[in-house]
Amino acid sequence: MMQIDPSLVDWSRWQFALTAMFHWVFVPLTLGLSIMMAMMETMYTRTGDEHWKKITKFWMTLFGINFAIGVATGIILEFEFGTNWSNYSWFVGDIFGAPLAIEGIMAFFMEATFLAVMFFGWNKVSKGAHLTSTWLVALGSNLSSLWILVANAWMQNPTGTTFNPDTARNEMSNFWEVLFSPTAINKFLHTTASAYLLSAIFVIGVSAWFLLKNREKLFARRSIVIASIFGLFFGLYTVITGDASARHMAQVQPIKFAAMENLNYGRENAPYTAFGFLKNNADEEILKDTKLKIEIPNMLSFMAYLNPHAFVPGIVDLVYGNKEKDIMGVNEKIEKGRLAIEAFRVYKEAKNEGDVTKADLAMNVLNQNYSYFGYGYFTEAAQAIPPVKLTFYSFRWMVYLGFLFIILMIYFLYHGIRDTLGKHRWMLVIAIIAIPLAYLASQAGWVVAEVGRQPWVIQDLMPTFAAVSHLEVSSVKLTFWLFAITFTTLLIAEVRIMLAQIKKGPNHGGK
Repeated sequence: MMQIDPSLVDWSRWQFALTAMFHWVFVPLTLGLSIMMAMMETMYTRTGDEHWKKITKFWMTLFGINFAIGVATGIILEFEFGTNWSNYSWFVGDIFGAPLAIEGIMAFFMEATFLAVMFFGWNKVSKGAHLTSTWLVALGSNLSSLWILVANAWMQNPTGTTFNPDTARNEMSNFWEVLFSPTAINKFLHTTASAYLLSAIFVIGVSAWFLLKNREKLFARRSIVIASIFGLFFGLYTVITGDASARHMAQVQPIKFAAMENLNYGRENAPYTAFGFLKNNADEEILKDTKLKIEIPNMLSFMAYLNPHAFVPGIVDLVYGNKEKDIMGVNEKIEKGRLAIEAFRVYKEAKNEGDVTKADLAMNVLNQNYSYFGYGYFTEAAQAIPPVKLTFYSFRWMVYLGFLFIILMIYFLYHGIRDTLGKHRWMLVIAIIAIPLAYLASQAGWVVAEVGRQPWVIQDLMPTFAAVSHLEVSSVKLTFWLFAITFTTLLIAEVRIMLAQIKKGPNHGGK
């Protein structure tokens, strides 16, 4: 088995997590605000009301600030696949690279081309042409997210590919299976819907600030009505897609599902823990107990299988096996994984020797056990358990805040339509506070998705510790702190620039 410095793995993971989380600060607002800008400009084009043009240009300015800084973090993120995760890039570069290449060619160039027209084409092209460019920027932004999420979904549930033992690389065998896998569809719909909800909260929160300052009341009201309609629809859709994603997770990543709920032992009629605190289990070191919990009977079984009486496997069942339920334990998977790794070694040796028969026999063993290939790098079954505490709490923060945001959308839609937004000024304060909470919920969702799938970088095929580049730990530490300082500076710069632009208001710069 390969020997990897654990600190190299930890620092490489921290560096990638740092970059990804900073990048995701900028992406959700780009996705949702681009569509709301296009909606607002559509109102201007249809009505000819110059006030709608003023509204559109204000939000367009904030979009541009956010977009520019988001691009910088995204480029660094993609470079890290080659610098810090070269083993991963070699093993699956033919598959993972394809969606990223399409994203660059199709989506990013579409954004870049029409972005210039959108920002500088006012009064230089027709209203229809300008509106088209704004909608194409929105389309490009969301297409960009599609291809990146397809790549991420493949890591969660590798499909549509074949392993080539001659090159030691996975090769795409069915592009459409990769693109339209249930994991990719669920991930794209849920992630983008949650991003749209965050964008709506941002627009409402900023507009609420104007109302608190008794400024730009018509601007604020119109912005809030558009954002609350948009946010309510996609808030409810986030719940629907989240439910579908959890059900799919129970099928393809059952141990992540069990960790998300801290379900140690499988059970029928499994309840969902709506509230609870985790503490270490006194009897079993690797497990946690849930204390002071509030449960919803049968809900977890229904979430997983649409059957309130269904059996939901727990961490112990999935790690140590359950013969009664025909669940294979990790130790058996480790044996199969080692058979696959050994068969691959024998195949390469036989090919070099020109022994076709020996190579064919080894290839048969490899094919029979390849789906467990990654387990062959483990030394004990407990390595397959994801970080339960972080996954458990992150999921609940995401859910609690998601329902809070839906309530906010209903409130602001009702009062926005009735023009009574100033009736409860404390709700305007809550709308402003909801902005950072929306970012917290968004980050929590990614923690569930990415931390919950550990120890895998590619589910069942490559553990995270096998994917890292062979670098000096000191160099990874140095770049981690350099990135931390750089990204923090960029974030502070964006916030300050945005706050300055918001304070100037929509009237700055005229029509």
